[in-house]
Amino acid sequence: MHPFVHRYELDTTRPTAKEVLRDVGLRAFLPGAVLWVLIVATGFLVTGPLGDLPGEVGVNRWLEERRTPFWDAVTDVFSLVGTTEFIIGGTVLTILLVWWRTRQWWFAVVPALAVALQALIFLTSSIVVGRERPDVSRLDEAPPTSSFPSGHTGASTAFYLTLALLAQRITHPVLRAVVTVLCCLVPLAVGMSRLYRGAHGPADVVMGLINGIVCCALAWNYLRRDVRTQR
Repeated sequence: MHPFVHRYELDTTRPTAKEVLRDVGLRAFLPGAVLWVLIVATGFLVTGPLGDLPGEVGVNRWLEERRTPFWDAVTDVFSLVGTTEFIIGGTVLTILLVWWRTRQWWFAVVPALAVALQALIFLTSSIVVGRERPDVSRLDEAPPTSSFPSGHTGASTAFYLTLALLAQRITHPVLRAVVTVLCCLVPLAVGMSRLYRGAHGPADVVMGLINGIVCCALAWNYLRRDVRTQR
C-alpha cells in the first residue's frame, strides 16, 4: 500500500474535533493561501506584462471555426458535469457513501474539503484578477465570475481526482484501473469543453487544473496519519 494513497486505511484511529480543525487550518487552508497567492500572481502576470496572452484567442477562434452539432452536444455534457450543482450533488453523495462504507467521518469529509478549498480559491482569485473572457461567440451564458482561473475545470479536477484516489480501494485490478483512468480523463474533457464553448482561454483552464490538483492533494493529506510502520 502506498502511504499517501492508502493513509486512511493504514491509520484508522479516530481524531478529535480539535485535531481535525487544527489540521484543516495548518495542512489545508494555510498551503491553500500560498496557492491563492501564486494563482493571483500568475493572473496579474497574464493580464499585465504578458498582454493578456494575445496568442490564446487564436486557439479559441480555431475551435470556434470547427464547431459542429455533434461536438456542441458532447461538450455541453462535459461542461454540465463541471457545474456547481453537479459537483455539489456528487460531493454530497460521495460523502454519504464513504461514511456508510467506512464509518470514518474524518475520511468522508475529504471530498467536501477538496471541492470547498478549490471553490474558495477560485472565487476570490477570479475577483481579484478580473480577466475578461475570450473574444469569441460563447455557447453558454457566461457565469458572473471572471475568466481566470476556470471554475468548472478546477471543481471537476478536485472532485474527480478525489474519486480516483477513492477508487484505489477497489480490489479488482481491471475495474480499479478503468475507474481511475476515467476519473482522471473527466477534468481534461471538462477543460477542453470550456475552451471549445468559448468560456475560457488555455491559461484559464491550465490554472483551473492546477488549482484542482493541488486542492485534491491538500484535502487528501489534511489529517495527520501515522503510516511509518507501513513504509
